[in-house]
Amino acid sequence: MKKKIGTLLIAAMGIGLSSCNNQPQANDSKNETNKKETATKSADGQKIVYVEIDSIMSQYTYWQEITKTMKAKEANIQKTLAKKQQTIQQAAAKFQQDLQANKYTQAQAQQIQASIQKQAQDAEALQIRLGNEYQNEVAKYNKALSDSVHNYLKLYNKDKKYAMIIAKSGDNILYADPSCDITDEVIKGMNKAYKGTKK
Repeated sequence: MKKKIGTLLIAAMGIGLSSCNNQPQANDSKNETNKKETATKSADGQKIVYVEIDSIMSQYTYWQEITKTMKAKEANIQKTLAKKQQTIQQAAAKFQQDLQANKYTQAQAQQIQASIQKQAQDAEALQIRLGNEYQNEVAKYNKALSDSVHNYLKLYNKDKKYAMIIAKSGDNILYADPSCDITDEVIKGMNKAYKGTKK
């Protein structure tokens, strides 16, 4: 649960968004068209471009909404677990005080101690269960994001203008000419498509 959902994206995306097929939108500016024409070409003359994954994660509306949802869920889980822990600590402290004051028989003390231990075990099991549920949900959303990016790029490059569309994240690409960056256009298109699905 401590893993940030954003950091899981790179693995989910598979790093290489290759052989993607999608056509530029009709309202692309002339500058964007010229920019694409200067994109890097591979040895056989086919163009290679890239998309900044960090920008998609910060500007794609779907991912912004999911991140907000998951942060709220994580905070709720932490609040639930903290409350359980506080209850157990208070019960344990009271038990120690009453034990020192000789308020219990030996049998009563053992019963109460066993009850507190059971609460602690249940809290630990709850933490594991909620953590697993959270991670499974993160994985589900990561897959949905990965699928949406791949599906959009297939549509975007349906004229096969680009031989490859690479996912750029951090320093995983040592150098890339800015003219090969189609990130802004892709984000605009994905946000437009996502907005359409919500209507």
